Amino acid sequence: MEAIQYPIFGACQCGKVTYELLAPPTMVVACHCKECQKLSTSAFSITAMVEASNLVFKGEMRFWSRPADSGNRSDAMFCPGCGNRIYHVNPEEPDKIKLKPSNLSDTRLIQPTAHVWLSEKQAWFQVPDGVMQFDKQP
Repeated sequence: MEAIQYPIFGACQCGKVTYELLAPPTMVVACHCKECQKLSTSAFSITAMVEASNLVFKGEMRFWSRPADSGNRSDAMFCPGCGNRIYHVNPEEPDKIKLKPSNLSDTRLIQPTAHVWLSEKQAWFQVPDGVMQFDKQP
């Protein structure tokens, strides 16, 4: 398989929010918590952990926030046109972006290296061998 070339471009469904990912993520996580199941309308949500300096965003985004199980806040940025979630961030760690990478032009990097919140996962889903596994947030 050919190596992934950066930058990789991403866009929401309507194209009003675009971005460039300039370097590989530090980690890719599949989260099985009930909130991520609601977000993804699926069994889990995939997040690419990215340094903020490795992202360039264009277009207007809106903000939404909720309390996290840790007691922190989970701030989310999304496109006001189509509603696509673009990323999450803990306001205490603004340099660490939790990118929702399914809207990238090259999605080969979406290979989870860890599965979290397995205590809430759907019973039918089998976690692949060889990835880190956590019952809650590590």
